[in-house]
Amino acid sequence: MSTLYTLASGSSGNAMLLSQGTTHLLIDAGISCRRIVTALASLGLQPSDLSGICITHSHTDHVSGLKTLSKKHKLPIYLSHQAAEELSAKIPETAPYLRCFSTSTPFYVEDLLVQTFSVPHDAAGTVGYRIGDVGVLTDCGYVTQEMAETLFGVSLLVLESNHDVEMVQSGPYPYYLKQRVLGDDGHLSNDHAAQFAQAMVHNGAATIILAHLSQDNNTPQTALRTVCQALEVVGLRPTVEVAPRDVMSRKYETTEVLCKK
Repeated sequence: MSTLYTLASGSSGNAMLLSQGTTHLLIDAGISCRRIVTALASLGLQPSDLSGICITHSHTDHVSGLKTLSKKHKLPIYLSHQAAEELSAKIPETAPYLRCFSTSTPFYVEDLLVQTFSVPHDAAGTVGYRIGDVGVLTDCGYVTQEMAETLFGVSLLVLESNHDVEMVQSGPYPYYLKQRVLGDDGHLSNDHAAQFAQAMVHNGAATIILAHLSQDNNTPQTALRTVCQALEVVGLRPTVEVAPRDVMSRKYETTEVLCKK
């Protein structure tokens, strides 16, 4: 059984904690070290209890806490070779703790099997994760066959549902930023998240956590409505929730059997 908490989710910072037995992995560290330590303490954990940190990519909202975490706690940081090059230039303090992987080669962190896959996004070496029966896919321009094949069969999926297309098009962003968000190296829309959620639930996902919602181009209600309606049309009713932006989520467990057809 795995458990997961999102600690923060959105353009202002992203982090989550995945645990199985005594193995605890932080996935992304885009909030302050202080906030991470406080969240861990609320769960009865200390940074020394972490087995490592898995990084999706080097954008600030996913790595801003790493400098202090590295200096204070010296935890191993797992990431792709390309992301490691960018991160070591951006935050040199992390260099001694970087543990690079190839997306074609699964690896273990203690007793957790970690599988990774490349993700189209405008940061070098962006990846998603399948860790046991938990999937993590955020900051993604579009869904690829590799992602689908790697994630099929997960029980719990953290899935980006970043924006509503009409809100982006009619919103205040300058043209170049709208093109970035909507482009192939940008972010998943609610509609694309809904389509992928259908496929994932058909293949066993019982819980979908919608993540990385835009504060300007989306609302939790809009994302939930879009994804849930798409699932209900094909007779699927898994648990679908939105990850809180600035506070820790409830506890999710992969043993939940909540998918009703």
